[in-house]
Amino acid sequence: MSQAFYRKWRPHQWAEVVSQEHVVRTLKNAILSGHIGHAYLFSGPRGTGKTTTARLLAKAVNCLAENPADRPCDACEHCLAVNEGRFLDLIEIDAASNTSVDDVRELRDKINFSPSQGRYKVYIIDEVHMLSTAAFNALLKTLEEPPAHAIFILATTEMHKIPATVLSRCQRHEFRRIPVNDIAAYLQKMCQQEGIQAEPEALLLIARQSTGAMRDAISLLDQLASTGERITLSLAQQVLGAATSQMVIEMVEALLARQSAAGLDAIHRSLDSGVDARQFARQVVEYLRSLLLIHMGSGDQVDAPTEQRARMASQANAFALPHLLETLRLFNAAANEARNSWQPGLMLEMALAEAIAWQAAPQPAQATTLPPTALNTSAASTQPATLPALTESAPLTPPSTRPALDAPSRETAQPAPPPPSTEPEASPPPSAEGTLNLSTLQKNWASVRAQVKRKRQQTEALLNSCTSLQIKDGVIVLVFSSDLLKSKMEANDNIEITRQAISSVLGIPAPALRCISAQRSGGAQSQQDLSTPDGMIKTALDLGAKIVHKD
Repeated sequence: MSQAFYRKWRPHQWAEVVSQEHVVRTLKNAILSGHIGHAYLFSGPRGTGKTTTARLLAKAVNCLAENPADRPCDACEHCLAVNEGRFLDLIEIDAASNTSVDDVRELRDKINFSPSQGRYKVYIIDEVHMLSTAAFNALLKTLEEPPAHAIFILATTEMHKIPATVLSRCQRHEFRRIPVNDIAAYLQKMCQQEGIQAEPEALLLIARQSTGAMRDAISLLDQLASTGERITLSLAQQVLGAATSQMVIEMVEALLARQSAAGLDAIHRSLDSGVDARQFARQVVEYLRSLLLIHMGSGDQVDAPTEQRARMASQANAFALPHLLETLRLFNAAANEARNSWQPGLMLEMALAEAIAWQAAPQPAQATTLPPTALNTSAASTQPATLPALTESAPLTPPSTRPALDAPSRETAQPAPPPPSTEPEASPPPSAEGTLNLSTLQKNWASVRAQVKRKRQQTEALLNSCTSLQIKDGVIVLVFSSDLLKSKMEANDNIEITRQAISSVLGIPAPALRCISAQRSGGAQSQQDLSTPDGMIKTALDLGAKIVHKD
């Protein structure tokens, strides 16, 4: 039976370890100086060389070479025994299947026996985070004061699960993901020695698919080599289920041209050819990320063929930065959510539709250039109920549509709109064209909530609890079933986010918005809620009272 490539090509010397120089340098210097620790912890992503480095360290401390700089020599009896898996003083334990305290106690009982062959007895405990709490506690004393001939090497992919008491007893070494170019160069070396014909573009695709894990990359190359054909880019895409870059480019072109049919066609052609939906979404995200880097002036960081760079630069310039960022967020969310969708292509289709709608949505200047005195109803509902504060925060429409209050004592203060009045002329609608009406608002309410959800999901959840919509005196009224929901909606900047979303969807200046509770008794109370935070002040104004400034 042939040996798998990842086992056949496991590094046997320090120089063969790829892209972990910071770890190798430290361990080599420890061998040279003779300062060998009694416990090491190797952590990092899968397939980056943790177990391989642990075996190299076990070989080095037991190597028979006279010069410490040559250890491991990979030629002496001990090194060969480690390579062949027959070195008695190297004990590898899989913590995933030996999690109990009894397993650790058995290890602790045997550790006091002297080494059989080498100078040190080395224990490699893989996936050590799988040990139970009791097993960790049983291991603590042995880790802190092991026999002079024992060395522990713990390996894990989830260091946050290791108790602090164990971390403090070990020398920690963090393994990093391996760069794409380093993986591709190593795969090219393998192909030359194994007699495999492979295109450089195919090796780059394999390197990207491995997400920084050398073992994954070698396994993918082994899988492709087993086809017996020359490894081309198209073969790699077909076997690995990766989308062709041309499909991604066509979809982005359709998105820029606002041609939803062409964009959906590109998605469906990719999925129909057997491409995984999540993989397609990831490639779209990678491509959009490259466009973002080009747009922000960092095109030298983009790994793309020369002939493709000009097209990518043209697309990057065609995107407005907010649109590009939103599109990137949408497809990144699609890549994460496609796993749980019963229809994998649905997430991609929704992301494309929302990206096109975001680009086509009107963005009126009035919505972003409101005067600084525009209403913040959230702040008004939480301020103390003093008369001057109420005078400045009571209006529910933009100040440009309200007559000013005659208040000579505040001539030097910030201009502020007056309190609402029952007179008809004091409450015109917020839009000069009168485009704000209840039927239009109800028809577009789903779009408003969708845009609010992109900004803050909690706000959209509160809007979902709204029992009805009203428009009274040019003010949008949100009716909630309880005072608790009303107060939550008025907290933070939920109202402002909703106002801006309504403005964007309807193409009007940000309207005034008020929240009321259905728990309030009587219709008169509801009318008071539409005008001021305090019904008593409204009643006083109706009877002819005036609000004056109190020094």
